[in-house]
Amino acid sequence: MARTMWDSTVGKKVVMAVSGMIMLLYVVAHLYGDLKIFFGPGDVNGYARWLRTLGEPFLHYEWLLWIVRVVLVVAVIAHGVSAFQLSRRDIKARPDKYVHKKPRASYATRTMRWGGVVLALFIVWHILDLTTGTAHPGGYQELHPYQNVVDTFSTWYGNVVYIVAMLALGLHIRHGLWSAVQTLGLGSRTRDRALKTTANAFALLISAGFISIPVGVMTGIVN
Repeated sequence: MARTMWDSTVGKKVVMAVSGMIMLLYVVAHLYGDLKIFFGPGDVNGYARWLRTLGEPFLHYEWLLWIVRVVLVVAVIAHGVSAFQLSRRDIKARPDKYVHKKPRASYATRTMRWGGVVLALFIVWHILDLTTGTAHPGGYQELHPYQNVVDTFSTWYGNVVYIVAMLALGLHIRHGLWSAVQTLGLGSRTRDRALKTTANAFALLISAGFISIPVGVMTGIVN
Protein backbone atom coordinates (compact mmCIF):
# COMPACT_ATOMS: atom_id res chain seq x y z
CA MET A 1 0.00 0.00 0.00
CA ALA A 2 2.73 2.47 1.00
CA ARG A 3 4.80 1.46 -2.03
CA THR A 4 1.84 1.94 -4.36
CA MET A 5 1.16 5.34 -2.83
CA TRP A 6 4.79 6.40 -3.23
CA ASP A 7 4.93 5.26 -6.85
CA SER A 8 1.91 7.35 -7.79
CA THR A 9 2.13 11.01 -8.81
CA VAL A 10 -0.46 11.95 -6.21
CA GLY A 11 1.51 10.11 -3.52
CA LYS A 12 4.69 11.98 -4.35
CA LYS A 13 2.82 15.29 -4.25
CA VAL A 14 1.45 14.40 -0.82
CA VAL A 15 4.97 13.56 0.38
CA MET A 16 6.16 16.91 -0.96
CA ALA A 17 3.30 18.73 0.77
CA VAL A 18 3.76 17.05 4.18
CA SER A 19 7.56 17.29 4.15
CA GLY A 20 7.27 20.91 3.04
CA MET A 21 4.98 21.71 5.96
CA ILE A 22 7.45 20.09 8.38
CA MET A 23 10.27 22.22 6.98
CA LEU A 24 8.09 25.32 7.09
CA LEU A 25 7.37 24.79 10.79
CA TYR A 26 11.10 24.52 11.37
CA VAL A 27 11.73 27.71 9.38
CA VAL A 28 9.22 29.62 11.53
CA ALA A 29 10.79 28.31 14.76
CA HIS A 30 14.26 29.07 13.41
CA LEU A 31 13.28 32.64 12.54
CA TYR A 32 11.80 33.13 16.02
CA GLY A 33 15.13 32.17 17.58
CA ASP A 34 17.19 34.19 15.09
CA LEU A 35 15.26 37.39 15.73
CA LYS A 36 16.36 37.26 19.36
CA ILE A 37 19.65 38.65 18.09
CA PHE A 38 18.06 42.12 18.16
CA PHE A 39 17.74 41.82 21.95
CA GLY A 40 21.47 41.39 22.46
CA PRO A 41 23.99 38.58 22.92
CA GLY A 42 22.58 37.49 26.27
CA ASP A 43 19.19 36.62 24.80
CA VAL A 44 20.29 34.77 21.68
CA ASN A 45 23.23 32.97 23.31
CA GLY A 46 21.03 31.94 26.22
CA TYR A 47 18.40 30.66 23.79
CA ALA A 48 21.05 28.55 22.02
CA ARG A 49 22.01 26.93 25.33
CA TRP A 50 18.36 26.40 26.31
CA LEU A 51 17.66 24.50 23.08
CA ARG A 52 20.25 21.91 24.07
CA THR A 53 18.59 21.25 27.43
CA LEU A 54 15.06 20.75 26.06
CA GLY A 55 13.50 17.55 27.32
CA GLU A 56 15.75 17.19 30.37
CA PRO A 57 15.77 15.26 32.61
CA PHE A 58 13.57 12.81 30.63
CA LEU A 59 15.96 13.14 27.67
CA HIS A 60 19.71 13.59 27.80
CA TYR A 61 21.51 16.80 26.82
CA GLU A 62 20.87 17.67 23.13
CA TRP A 63 18.78 14.54 22.48
CA LEU A 64 15.62 16.43 21.54
CA LEU A 65 17.66 18.75 19.33
CA TRP A 66 19.09 15.74 17.49
CA ILE A 67 15.62 14.21 17.12
CA VAL A 68 14.47 17.43 15.46
CA ARG A 69 17.52 17.39 13.20
CA VAL A 70 16.89 13.78 12.12
CA VAL A 71 13.23 14.51 11.35
CA LEU A 72 14.27 17.59 9.39
CA VAL A 73 16.89 15.67 7.37
CA VAL A 74 14.31 12.99 6.51
CA ALA A 75 11.86 15.71 5.43
CA VAL A 76 14.49 17.44 3.26
CA ILE A 77 15.47 14.17 1.56
CA ALA A 78 11.84 13.13 1.00
CA HIS A 79 11.02 16.58 -0.39
CA GLY A 80 14.02 16.65 -2.71
CA VAL A 81 13.60 13.10 -4.01
CA SER A 82 9.88 13.48 -4.69
CA ALA A 83 10.45 16.86 -6.38
CA PHE A 84 13.17 15.39 -8.63
CA GLN A 85 11.07 12.38 -9.57
CA LEU A 86 8.01 14.49 -10.33
CA SER A 87 10.16 16.77 -12.47
CA ARG A 88 11.47 13.78 -14.42
CA ARG A 89 7.94 12.50 -14.98
CA ASP A 90 6.87 15.89 -16.23
CA ILE A 91 9.75 15.99 -18.72
CA LYS A 92 9.02 12.46 -19.97
CA ALA A 93 5.33 13.26 -20.37
CA ARG A 94 6.17 16.28 -22.57
CA PRO A 95 9.51 15.55 -24.27
CA ASP A 96 8.96 18.05 -27.10
CA LYS A 97 9.10 21.77 -26.45
CA TYR A 98 6.03 23.78 -27.27
CA VAL A 99 6.14 25.65 -30.59
CA HIS A 100 4.52 28.71 -29.06
CA LYS A 101 5.64 29.58 -25.58
CA LYS A 102 2.92 31.00 -23.36
CA PRO A 103 4.37 31.48 -19.90
CA ARG A 104 1.28 31.76 -17.73
CA ALA A 105 2.89 30.54 -14.53
CA SER A 106 4.11 33.01 -11.93
CA TYR A 107 7.77 33.84 -11.53
CA ALA A 108 7.86 31.79 -8.33
CA THR A 109 6.40 28.75 -10.13
CA ARG A 110 8.92 28.94 -12.97
CA THR A 111 11.85 29.20 -10.55
CA MET A 112 10.79 26.51 -8.05
CA ARG A 113 13.34 24.00 -9.33
CA TRP A 114 16.29 26.39 -9.37
CA GLY A 115 15.12 27.86 -6.08
CA GLY A 116 15.26 24.40 -4.54
CA VAL A 117 18.84 23.94 -5.76
CA VAL A 118 19.85 27.35 -4.41
CA LEU A 119 18.33 26.53 -1.01
CA ALA A 120 20.01 23.11 -0.89
CA LEU A 121 23.42 24.68 -1.53
CA PHE A 122 22.68 27.41 1.01
CA ILE A 123 21.80 24.86 3.70
CA VAL A 124 25.18 23.17 3.26
CA TRP A 125 26.99 26.53 3.49
CA HIS A 126 24.88 27.66 6.45
CA ILE A 127 25.65 24.49 8.43
CA LEU A 128 29.38 24.73 7.69
CA ASP A 129 29.34 28.41 8.66
CA LEU A 130 27.19 28.64 11.79
CA THR A 131 26.74 25.07 13.04
CA THR A 132 30.08 23.32 12.62
CA GLY A 133 32.17 26.46 12.11
CA THR A 134 34.14 24.78 9.31
CA ALA A 135 33.60 27.63 6.84
CA HIS A 136 33.16 30.39 9.39
CA PRO A 137 35.12 33.62 8.86
CA GLY A 138 37.30 34.41 11.84
CA GLY A 139 37.25 32.43 15.05
CA TYR A 140 34.11 30.31 15.51
CA GLN A 141 32.76 30.36 19.07
CA GLU A 142 30.73 27.38 20.27
CA LEU A 143 27.35 28.38 21.79
CA HIS A 144 27.95 32.04 20.93
CA PRO A 145 25.65 32.51 17.90
CA TYR A 146 25.50 36.29 18.38
CA GLN A 147 29.23 36.73 17.78
CA ASN A 148 29.25 34.15 14.97
CA VAL A 149 26.38 35.86 13.14
CA VAL A 150 28.09 39.25 13.40
CA ASP A 151 31.29 37.70 11.99
CA THR A 152 29.45 36.20 9.02
CA PHE A 153 27.51 39.32 8.12
CA SER A 154 30.57 41.50 8.47
CA THR A 155 31.71 39.97 5.15
CA TRP A 156 30.26 41.02 1.78
CA TYR A 157 29.90 37.44 0.54
CA GLY A 158 28.10 36.35 3.70
CA ASN A 159 25.47 39.04 3.13
CA VAL A 160 25.11 38.28 -0.60
CA VAL A 161 24.74 34.51 -0.14
CA TYR A 162 22.27 34.89 2.72
CA ILE A 163 20.06 37.55 1.14
CA VAL A 164 19.87 35.75 -2.22
CA ALA A 165 18.97 32.51 -0.44
CA MET A 166 16.27 34.21 1.64
CA LEU A 167 14.71 35.73 -1.48
CA ALA A 168 14.68 32.25 -3.02
CA LEU A 169 13.11 30.94 0.19
CA GLY A 170 10.32 33.50 -0.03
CA LEU A 171 9.49 32.52 -3.62
CA HIS A 172 9.65 28.85 -2.67
CA ILE A 173 7.30 29.30 0.28
CA ARG A 174 4.91 31.44 -1.75
CA HIS A 175 4.33 28.77 -4.37
CA GLY A 176 4.97 25.74 -2.13
CA LEU A 177 2.46 26.72 0.55
CA TRP A 178 -0.24 27.30 -2.04
CA SER A 179 0.54 23.98 -3.77
CA ALA A 180 0.55 22.07 -0.47
CA VAL A 181 -2.87 23.44 0.46
CA GLN A 182 -4.26 22.30 -2.89
CA THR A 183 -2.60 18.88 -2.69
CA LEU A 184 -3.97 18.23 0.80
CA GLY A 185 -7.47 19.18 -0.34
CA LEU A 186 -7.75 22.26 1.85
CA GLY A 187 -8.44 24.71 -0.96
CA SER A 188 -11.77 25.68 -2.48
CA ARG A 189 -13.17 28.27 -4.87
CA THR A 190 -14.44 30.37 -2.01
CA ARG A 191 -11.13 30.28 -0.12
CA ASP A 192 -8.58 30.34 -2.95
CA ARG A 193 -8.17 34.10 -3.09
CA ALA A 194 -7.71 34.39 0.67
CA LEU A 195 -5.29 31.45 0.66
CA LYS A 196 -3.19 33.02 -2.10
CA THR A 197 -3.05 36.32 -0.23
CA THR A 198 -2.08 34.50 2.96
CA ALA A 199 0.67 32.55 1.18
CA ASN A 200 2.06 35.76 -0.36
CA ALA A 201 1.99 37.65 2.93
CA PHE A 202 3.49 34.76 4.87
CA ALA A 203 6.34 34.35 2.37
CA LEU A 204 7.05 38.08 2.48
CA LEU A 205 7.16 38.14 6.28
CA ILE A 206 9.51 35.14 6.46
CA SER A 207 11.92 36.58 3.88
CA ALA A 208 11.83 40.05 5.44
CA GLY A 209 12.40 38.61 8.91
CA PHE A 210 15.51 36.67 7.90
CA ILE A 211 16.91 39.48 5.73
CA SER A 212 16.52 41.94 8.62
CA ILE A 213 19.37 40.13 10.41
CA PRO A 214 22.20 40.85 7.94
CA VAL A 215 20.71 44.31 7.42
CA GLY A 216 20.87 44.81 11.18
CA VAL A 217 24.55 43.89 11.23
CA MET A 218 25.36 46.06 8.19
CA THR A 219 23.63 49.09 9.69
CA GLY A 220 25.21 48.65 13.11
CA ILE A 221 21.96 47.86 14.93
CA VAL A 222 23.50 44.47 15.73
CA ASN A 223 27.21 44.80 16.53
